[in-house]
Amino acid sequence: MKQGFLSGNSAEKPFVRLERKICLFCLAGPSRRCDSDCLWAGLAGPQILPPCRSIVRTLHQHKLGRASWPSVQQGLQQSFLHTLDSYRILQKAAPFDRRATSLAWHPTHPSTVAVGSKGGDIMLWNFGIKDKPTFIKGIGAGGSITGLKFNPLNTNQFYASSMEGTTRLQDFKGNILRVFASSDTINIWFCSLDVSASSRMVVTGDNVGNVILLNMDGKEVRSPRSCLSLPHPYLGSVSPPEPSSSLQLWNLRMHKKKVTHVALNPCCDWFLATASVDQTVKIWDLRQVRGKASFLYSLPHRHPVNAACFSPDGARLLTTDQKSEIRVYSASQWDCPLGLIPHPHRHFQHLTPIKAAWHPRYNLIVVGRYPDPNFKSCTPYELRTIDVFDGNSGKMMCQLYDPESSGISSLNEFNPMGDTLASAMGYHVLIWSQEEARTRK
Repeated sequence: MKQGFLSGNSAEKPFVRLERKICLFCLAGPSRRCDSDCLWAGLAGPQILPPCRSIVRTLHQHKLGRASWPSVQQGLQQSFLHTLDSYRILQKAAPFDRRATSLAWHPTHPSTVAVGSKGGDIMLWNFGIKDKPTFIKGIGAGGSITGLKFNPLNTNQFYASSMEGTTRLQDFKGNILRVFASSDTINIWFCSLDVSASSRMVVTGDNVGNVILLNMDGKEVRSPRSCLSLPHPYLGSVSPPEPSSSLQLWNLRMHKKKVTHVALNPCCDWFLATASVDQTVKIWDLRQVRGKASFLYSLPHRHPVNAACFSPDGARLLTTDQKSEIRVYSASQWDCPLGLIPHPHRHFQHLTPIKAAWHPRYNLIVVGRYPDPNFKSCTPYELRTIDVFDGNSGKMMCQLYDPESSGISSLNEFNPMGDTLASAMGYHVLIWSQEEARTRK
C-alpha cells in the first residue's frame, strides 16, 4: 500500500443529516431537546473531488463581483484537499516511555508543537531545526498530562492539567510558576482545560464532574468583567450576575461524571462547552452560571463523550463520543445536531481517547480511525487511517496512511497555518506535511 493519501472511497457512507422540517422537537424552540432519534436514514455517498479550479481565477472573479466569498472559500478548501495527495510523514519522534496523551501547537510558530505523556513528561519540539527538543521529565505513573495549552500572553509558558491533581502554569525550563487548582487528594484529578487571552480566564474540569473558572492572575474570579459588555448572540442583552461575596464565581459539579473536555468559544469566550462521560455535552454562558442547572443547552449522546470543540469561527460545535459517532451542531440551534458522522473510534482503557478536531482555516474535520468489527461498514483488514471529512456534507474527503506507522492516531491537529498535521500514535509523535517539504529539508 502506498503511504500517504487514500481517496475518499471508503465503504461506509459517513454522514446522516437532520430533516428539520419533520423534527417536532426542533420546531418547538430551544427549550425542547432534539437527539439522534430525529435522524433520517438517507446517507450521503462518498466524495469524489472534481478537478481543481484555479484559485487565482476564482479570486479574480470575486474581485470583479462575479464570485461570492463562500465560493472563494470552497475553492481554497478544494485546492487544499488536492494537496493532501502529497502528504507524507515528514518527521517522527518517540520521546516518551508511556503513550502521548495531549498535544498543542505553538500559536505563532508553525513548526513547534508541545506534547504531553501519560507519565507527565512534556516535550517542546521544533521539528524545523535539528536541535534536540526541550524535554521536561514527569513523575511517571499517575502524572498523566490531560490538557495542554500555550500561554497566549507568553508563549514561553504553558498551562497543563494532570492526574497529579493540579492545573498549573509552568515554563519550558520545568519551573512551576503558579498552581491554579489543586485537588489535595489522590482520588480527584483534572482532566481538561482551556484558556482565553482576551478575558484572561482559565477553565478546568475534573474526574468527578466539577468545573472551576479562574482568572490568569491565579484567583477564582468574581465575574468575567471583560466579557460583560459583549452582547449575547442568541439571547440578546443579558444582565450580568451580581459579584459573589467570595472570590469564587463558581466551582460547581456541572456533570455527574468525569469532565473529559472543556472549550471556550474562540469568538465569544464567555460561551463554554463541557463534555462528560455522563453522555452529555453542555453549553454555558459564563455570565449566567448560578448552579449546575443553569446551562443554556444540554446535548444528550448515546455514549460517553471524549471531546466538544468549537469551530474556528465559533459557529459550530464538534463532538466525539467513545464509540462510533461524530456530531456537528450549529449556532442556529445548538440543542439539535445538524448531522452526525458514523465513524469507528471506540474507547479502550490503554488507548488515549480519540478526539476529532477542526481544521483551523477550512470547514474540515480530522479524526483517527480505530476499525471495529462490529461497525456496520467494517471491511476485512481495514486500515487504521487518519480520516478527513467535509464539515458541511459530512462526506469522507480523504484518508492518510503510512504502512510503517500503522497504529491508531488518537490525537490529530493541524497547526495554525493549516498546512502541517501532528498526530499522537501511542508512544510516537508524527508530523505530516507535503512531500515537497521533505525534499526541501
